[in-house]
Amino acid sequence: MKVSKRGEYALRALIDLGIAAELGRPMLRAQEIVARENLPKGFLDQILMQLRKAGFIRTKRGKHGGYFLEKPMDSITLGQVIRLIDGPLAPIRCVSQSKYEKCSCPDENTCGLRMVMLDVRNSVADILDRHTLADTVRRSLDKMRACGVELPLAGSARR
Repeated sequence: MKVSKRGEYALRALIDLGIAAELGRPMLRAQEIVARENLPKGFLDQILMQLRKAGFIRTKRGKHGGYFLEKPMDSITLGQVIRLIDGPLAPIRCVSQSKYEKCSCPDENTCGLRMVMLDVRNSVADILDRHTLADTVRRSLDKMRACGVELPLAGSARR
């Protein structure tokens, strides 16, 4: 399992939306995310559309518009986002829960490689499904405060 740039950018955008919401800015323009994260605007737009279609975020059009979280942060897991963007967490198809494909080994039940890869999949899924966007935002904010970093995305919203 490898998180793609698209998956990483999706998580970073959601974290920015979450941080902004925690700091009293429930809505951000895509350009603010692009500037903060140094992301390609067109690529981010595609990712935001995918997140919107999946129901993670919503958008408000117009001069005072932007993106905002549709779901509560504690109901969005990192695993859900990565699966949406990058597909299954399984390192090989024969251990995937959603995209299973029979492997070429003679007996899946006794295949040592499959057993190890199943442990890998289960461990990765357990971690990513346990950590929510709320947890990640909280950890980010706690670390920023502890390090004396100026809190990003705070301040007045452009209304």
